Amino acid sequence: MSTVNTTLRPLGDRVVVRPTEQEEVTASGIVLPDTAKEKPQRGEIIAVGPGRLNDDGSRLPMDVKDGEQVLFAKYAGTEVKVGEDEFLIISEKDILAVVS
Repeated sequence: MSTVNTTLRPLGDRVVVRPTEQEEVTASGIVLPDTAKEKPQRGEIIAVGPGRLNDDGSRLPMDVKDGEQVLFAKYAGTEVKVGEDEFLIISEKDILAVVS
């Protein structure tokens, strides 16, 4: 995780999220192939940007922090691969909720 923090530092109101993998088997026992899986909408925040700049040049604080589990919009963000790990860089406005 420290490799990601030193490699990816989000700017503005963006966050780096590690998507949570979806269940590969349905409740009835059917194994889903990769093509049938839905895009993940839940993940863990790995890094948080400094916040959006206000009109007067001050920074607006972020509502989320590292380590929180979040739900985000289905097709939000940009997929990035660092080594073998895959991440999403998304805007704070695309985060729908914090899972507690």
